[in-house]
Amino acid sequence: VQLQASGGGLVQAGGSLRLSCAASGRTFSRYSVAWFRQAPGTEREFVAYVSWAGGYTYYSEAVKGRFSISRDNAKNTMYLQMNSLKPEDTAVYYCAARATVGLTTTSSDYDYWGLGTQVTVSS
Repeated sequence: VQLQASGGGLVQAGGSLRLSCAASGRTFSRYSVAWFRQAPGTEREFVAYVSWAGGYTYYSEAVKGRFSISRDNAKNTMYLQMNSLKPEDTAVYYCAARATVGLTTTSSDYDYWGLGTQVTVSS
């Protein structure tokens, strides 16, 4: 499956952005998907996960209550709604997919990655 993330940009602290990740190539609904992010000089960090049918979601403590992950399998797309953004949310955001069922927050467990989209939050 090929993934393409979009929707990043520059926003002031307290603002919102919605990222999208469009999938192509294989049946998107068969994949568990997640968002990760990476700030300069840091390791890639787990952000949020959604199960193949969208019924189960999981968030990092850093974003819980502010971000919401969802997916639309009919459109082969998943989303990350980001509210109450903080300067520390500044990073390149990546979408990822894996064919194996089950939650994992480890980046190396994901088989497919999209090119990232930059999110910059100004103070």
